[in-house]
Parts: sequence; structure tokens; C-alpha cells
Amino acid sequence: MRTTLTGLARAYIRAGLEKQVPATGLGIFRILFGLVVLQEIFFLIYFRHFIYDPIPFLDQASPVVHLYLGFWAMAAGCITFGYHTRIAAVANYLFWVTFVGFTAMWQDFDGGFDQFMIGSSLFLIFLPVNRALSLDALRDKLKFSRPGHGYTPPTEVSVLAYYLPLAVLMGFLYFDAAIHKLSAPFWLNGMGSWLPPTMPYYMSPLDMSWLLNQHSAESIIGYTLIVFQFAFLPLFWFKRARAPLLLIGLSFHTGIVLSLNIYPFGFGMLVHYALLVPFAWWRSIHAFLAFKNPVLTVFYDQECPLCQRTVIIINHFDILDAVDFKGLQEHARHYPALDAIPEQTLLTDIYALDRNNRLYAGVDTYIGILLAMRSTAPFGAVLGLPGILQLARLFYRRVADNRSRTGCTDLCLPALSGANDPPPVSQTQARIAGRLSRLMIVACLLQINSTLHFGLFYRLNDGHASSEAGQIVEAASNAILLLSHSFTGITPHALYMHDHFQGYNHILGITYIDEQGAERWLPFVNEEGRIVTPNWGRIQSMWANVAVTRHIDLKRLEKGLMRVTAFWGTETGLNLEKTRFKLKVKEIRVPMDWEYDLRHYNLQQPWTDLGAVTWKNGSMRLDIPDSALAQQLGIAAPK
Repeated sequence: MRTTLTGLARAYIRAGLEKQVPATGLGIFRILFGLVVLQEIFFLIYFRHFIYDPIPFLDQASPVVHLYLGFWAMAAGCITFGYHTRIAAVANYLFWVTFVGFTAMWQDFDGGFDQFMIGSSLFLIFLPVNRALSLDALRDKLKFSRPGHGYTPPTEVSVLAYYLPLAVLMGFLYFDAAIHKLSAPFWLNGMGSWLPPTMPYYMSPLDMSWLLNQHSAESIIGYTLIVFQFAFLPLFWFKRARAPLLLIGLSFHTGIVLSLNIYPFGFGMLVHYALLVPFAWWRSIHAFLAFKNPVLTVFYDQECPLCQRTVIIINHFDILDAVDFKGLQEHARHYPALDAIPEQTLLTDIYALDRNNRLYAGVDTYIGILLAMRSTAPFGAVLGLPGILQLARLFYRRVADNRSRTGCTDLCLPALSGANDPPPVSQTQARIAGRLSRLMIVACLLQINSTLHFGLFYRLNDGHASSEAGQIVEAASNAILLLSHSFTGITPHALYMHDHFQGYNHILGITYIDEQGAERWLPFVNEEGRIVTPNWGRIQSMWANVAVTRHIDLKRLEKGLMRVTAFWGTETGLNLEKTRFKLKVKEIRVPMDWEYDLRHYNLQQPWTDLGAVTWKNGSMRLDIPDSALAQQLGIAAPK
């Protein structure tokens, strides 16, 4: 029988489907991914006028944009908590594609990780990320449990739920990025991790000179990074390779967060390493953190439907095994503190005993539970505050005294029937394997097209097709790239290459003259030349990758200056019509090989006045006198 690529892929995938592993890593990944999305949405909300207004504050974008950002934040929150996860994942994916592809973020505000997040969001729709640490799992427990028979949702998943996103999202990205690095002189010199933190527009406030000034250490880091990126895809499948890859990858991306001002990219990559953590580590972490013996033993009415639901809910959130539940009817007589309470009184409250045999009842029991579970301790402390405690006791008493112990109410656990049985597995392993194998082959072909097009042919031909046939192939490849870039996140990863840094020897800053005639820096680029917080991520990208580059385009510079002065001028409380802004320039060094203490050298270079920015009748004007420096930068005023 002929062996085909699809057949091999199907066989491997079927084997992966049969191997079941804990879903803990997926749950951790979902939570961290949701938090990264949330922080990016909050960033977009803060800079909504900067990014989406045609002229910040003066010509405002539709308020619908702000409303959609709110809906997107709700979807990200649902992903974080695992509530209606599938629907939230679909909404999150659509929001990423819409905002990145159909707003100003498409061209001027590339966050550096948008396509990566689009690909992750697409995967999130299909991954069983709600099987651990989710409210969806709690909903299933409540829905499919019945008195005396608790339902436990599946807590294991196919190992492919970890392997496939690692291969496509990280393995393909690393391999593609490594191919590009082979054509970059400073990467081949081992200085790939050294150069960006020495360039003021890219460095973080944290002075890493103690490491940057170690030539040998930077060479080791630079070459190790290239080897790591080539090795990740073929090696992460093997059990013994995962821990080393995990530790090296975490070190590299933590270094990005600490040394550069593109922290969203660093955090976006870091959260995916939850998928690479060896499965045994999650068990060991839980065994280390969990209580060996319960902190609190809680006694509840076994015949009370509301009590049974309460037990299910608390057990779901008690991930450290701090609380042990026992039925009053069955166990009360074994505890003297409870046996002394009359039966009629006993069944009117929920009781608890701590390790010191102290007895708690009612609201005090719930406060003890919240404190014992550690993660909910702040809620327990708030519940015990004067005033709140008294209100909680009144509410508790009303519910406890009016609950139905045996009759069914809206709070009852549903009786199981064919209509609400747990959903069965509807597809065979073979059918799933066939579909996944074809999808993987398509993903591989899309990545090969992207890597060959930009990583090889584009650079060999210097960006131009060598023949008519080459032009046709290039056009077809570009069309495929547009689709894969926009909707799957598969895109070239030629980040921080020589053709961006080489010749990038001047940077610009903006000051203004205040009412007292003093010159002050806008809260954007400071006197050292660093882009200051919170202007990081995609705002930094707009300025350092679009408005100011090694070959400055005057129209793009004017557009960037318009946004910066209108936004930060208004935020600073300036009257744009009466304020004169100065455009400053200073020379820096961006060599392709190591130089000692380059970070401090670039920060200490002096500024020179280059031009002026003024506003009149809602329009900005840039005046740059014709000078040798302006001509060198290519932004001299037209004659």
C-alpha cells in the first residue's frame, strides 16, 4: 500500500488522539492568554484617540469603535474565566482580525505580535481549553449532577491539544525567524540580542549594560538563540527535550520583556510556554502547594439541594484541597462538638471545624472557607468587616430559614434524563485524525510559502522577481500570503533585521515651549531619546518603525507628528493653537558588531533643533529649514 504524506500525518495524529494527558496546562494557558488580550485591549482603550481618531481629539473616530473595544474586553474576560469559552474564543478571533485588518492598526500600529495572536486565537476556538480551571466545567458539574451522584467533567485531553499549537504557533515562527537571521550581518556576528537594547527607541528603562558590555556573553546568547529557533520544531516532540527548551525559551522571552519596550510581544510568547511544561510538573506543583490535611472540615445537610450545589461550587474552586465536606446526617455523631447540638438546630445551619477543633456556624463558616482556600482570602476578609458581616448574616438567615430541604426548587440539582445527559463523543478518532492531518498539511504549505517567499527568494532577488515567470509566482505567493497573514497568523517573522537597523543613525524627539518660555519634553520621547511609558508596544512601533526610520518619509513623519502632538499636547493640557513644538534630532550609532558601552553613548548624545510644529485651525504644519542635516535625513522642506 502506497504511503502518502496524509497517511503518515493521519497515523501520527491518531496515535496522539489516543494518548490522554491532564488539561491543566491548557487551563493555565487559557487564563494567561486571556490576561494578555485584556491588557492589550486596555492599552487600546487608553490610546483609542491616538490610534483611531483621524486627528486625535480634534477629528474623532466613531464611538462604535470604543463600544467594540468594550465587547472585546468582555470576550477576553470570558476566556480568562473560562465562561462560554467557545463563543468567547470565536468573538475574540473576529475582533483581532477586524481591528488589525480594518482599522489604522493595519499599517501604522503593528503591535509586533498581532498575527501571532490571531493564530493563537484561531487555535483557541478548537482547543479544549475549558476542561481545567474554568467556569464551564463548573456549569457542567451543576448541570449533569444529581442528588447522590456527582458529575465530573473530563479532565484529560489528547496530547495533540498541546503539540499542534506548539508546532504551528511557535515551531513555525521560530524556524521562519531563524531562516531570516541567516541573512542578517549582526545576527551572524552573534549580536542579535545586543543591538536592539542599545538603540534608544527600543531599550527599556532597565539599564542592562552589565550584560550588554560582556562581548562573550552576548555572542553566546545571540548564537544560542539562532540554534534554539532552528531546534525547537524538531525537538519539542521529545520528552527529554521539553524541559531544556522550556527553560531556554522562558529566559529569552523574559529578557525581551526586561530589556526592550515591546513587552506585549514578550508576554504573548511567554504564555504559550504553559503548553510546553512537562505534564508531571503540574502534578508536582499541585502536590507541593496543596494542603496535606484539610484546613477546615465542613458539615452540610445531605438532603438539602441548595447545600449540595454549594458543595459542588466550593469544591470546584478549592484547588488546594483546603476544605473537606462531610454530610451532617452521616458524620455529626462522630464529632462531640456537633453531637451536642440538637438535631433540629443542627440542620438549620452549615457548620465547620478547624484544625484546633473550633466550631463555626453560618456566615462564619463561609468566611472560614474563603480564608482557607487562600486565593479567595480577600473576599473572606471583606465579608468579615463590620457592617458587611451583619448584612451577610441577615441575608444568610433569610436563605437558610426559607430553603427547601427535600422538595425541588429552582436551586435543585436536575434529575438526569436523556435530555440532559453529558454530551457523547460524536466523531470517531479516525475522522478527527483525517481532518486534523489535512489541516496540518495546509498549515505547513502556508508556512513554506511564507518562509520561501520572504526568507529566501525575496532576499536573493533583492525584492524583485528575476523573470516574467518569477513575477507570476511572486504575485500568486503574495495573494496567498495576504490571506494567511490576515486570517491565520502565518506570516514572515523578519523582526529586528539588519535592513531595519543599518543606517538608522538619527532619532527624533519633540519638545514644546510652555507659558513661561521654558522648553519641556512631551511625555513621549525623553531627553535621553528613550520612548517613555506608556508609549510602548504598538505606539513605539508607529514612531520607531513607521514615522522615523533609517529612510524617513516626510508624509509618514508628518502623520506621526500630528498624532503625537495632538494627543499628548491635549493630554498635557496645552492649547495646540498657541503652543510651538520643536522637532529635535540627535545622532546615534547602530553598528553591526559589538562596541563597548554603546547604550550609554547613544543616550548621552546631544540634541539639535531640526524644525518646528505648529497648529492652526485644526491643521498641523511642519517647518524644517533647508540644512545639510535635513537633506541627509531626506526631510528638507521642498523648494
